[in-house]
Amino acid sequence: MLNYVWIALIILGIGTALYFDVKDSFEDKYRNKDWFEINYHSSTKNFEKEDHGIVFVPRETFNSFYKTAVEYNIQVPARIIFTDQLKGKIYLKIDDSSPEIWKTMAKVSGDKSDLMADFIVKQRFESELVLDVKFEEVSFLKMKSVTNGLLDIVNTAVQIAIGLIGIMALWLGVMKVAEEAGLIKIIARSVRPITKFLFPDVPQDHPAMGSMIMNISANMLGLSNAATPFGLKAMEDLNSLNPKKDTATDAMCMFLAVNTAGLTLIPATAIAIRAAAGSSDPAIIIGTSIFGASCATLTGITAAKFFANYPLMKNDFYGWIKSRKRSLSSLGIFILLILLTIFTGFGNFIKNFFSWINPETFKLIIGYISILAIPFLIFSFLTFGLIKKVKVYEKFVEGAKEGFNVAVRIIPYLVAMLAAIGIFRYGGAMDLLIYVLSPVTNLIGMPAEALPMAIMRPLSGSGSLGIMTEIIKTHGPDSLLGIMVSTYFGSTETTFYVLAVYFGAVNIQKTKYALPVGLMADVAGILGATFIVNMLFR
Repeated sequence: MLNYVWIALIILGIGTALYFDVKDSFEDKYRNKDWFEINYHSSTKNFEKEDHGIVFVPRETFNSFYKTAVEYNIQVPARIIFTDQLKGKIYLKIDDSSPEIWKTMAKVSGDKSDLMADFIVKQRFESELVLDVKFEEVSFLKMKSVTNGLLDIVNTAVQIAIGLIGIMALWLGVMKVAEEAGLIKIIARSVRPITKFLFPDVPQDHPAMGSMIMNISANMLGLSNAATPFGLKAMEDLNSLNPKKDTATDAMCMFLAVNTAGLTLIPATAIAIRAAAGSSDPAIIIGTSIFGASCATLTGITAAKFFANYPLMKNDFYGWIKSRKRSLSSLGIFILLILLTIFTGFGNFIKNFFSWINPETFKLIIGYISILAIPFLIFSFLTFGLIKKVKVYEKFVEGAKEGFNVAVRIIPYLVAMLAAIGIFRYGGAMDLLIYVLSPVTNLIGMPAEALPMAIMRPLSGSGSLGIMTEIIKTHGPDSLLGIMVSTYFGSTETTFYVLAVYFGAVNIQKTKYALPVGLMADVAGILGATFIVNMLFR
């Protein structure tokens, strides 16, 4: 499944880029060969060599030339260099207030802040020039964007993997000490009823149980630095039980379903972004995020159980129902939760429950948890090892060696997945998908401005973080849209990244139903978040 999705992302991205480039060329969108009249107001009146000033273009002139609908007169800082008395080059300073078409054209030169053009002086006054300008040629802009973005992304993939080396070495070293001391088995026994239901094929005393529990716990507490090493260790432990080393097991798919559901009790990153943006109540998204992530988790677990037992269902439907009462009960709980939300005002209960929390106090608590949680875990694990007379230093080093190998091994998988996502994004395919889906999302109460966040979240953590930050900056952290995209971030996870890294760590080629289950969980999380935010804040 992942193979088809990977090649589809690449084909759609490149195909869309070519389509837009050919369309723009055919329509002469950027007027490459045409001269354009502008007014240049000098600040130094040095019209012999080099001068600095302001370019002014009436909006009527601009809109007529580019066939746009700009609602303001254009004023842009500029610098001109004369090659003779009547000719030269002009450099426009492009910023966020510049027209979109000029910002797009500026990207071609590789310097997003400068737009260069040749000019001819038509009229000269004491401190003003009337110029005819012809901008540098713009062609195959989308394909150039794909190329530049692809180079950046593959470098980012390697940096991510290299950045994991230290974290992996630290946490796998600590895990090795805890495992030798028997602490992991103690933790696993404490939650055995849950793990037995989720992972019936994994022996309850297997090391994989402890690794999975630690990963899920770290995710729920928002400790992503600790969660990834625990998760990669869990995949290695699960693979030791795998009879087909290139194919994912049902336990692996279930583990990743829980992972990609993104159930986090404290969405610290989103809260921090909201606080930095001046929100009066940054923690208001805790209840909505838990609700959305709960929808995602229940859907992911139910879907994973369903797919794991689908062959049995075809042969013996009633027997399948009888043998899988627990799986179906999860679905029933999910549906009941939605009904309770609609008819009993559960959403208002969430809002009222968290309304007593003072934002500054909660921010302080979040800060203490973030500072103390990881040192506390390390101290507790190592101290327990000393009490059990484990050679903590030797065992820590032994585990740390594994961390280096795992981090290096995931590089090819990470590069492959992020490259495909980059091509899909920079080629314009995501924008096209947003355009197609907008009529549908409007019906369920999702504003068009929130759709890019919903689509980007499963693809890229940094991309979705950037979109969320921009939306909050533009519309405000306490607006409906600001709360909604913050809830999206706290309700879901980067499915494609998680699958690439976790399966790559154990060289799994055939991922079975892990991807559709992860995407179903993402959709459920987004829908649940949209529903609860509209219910509470519209």
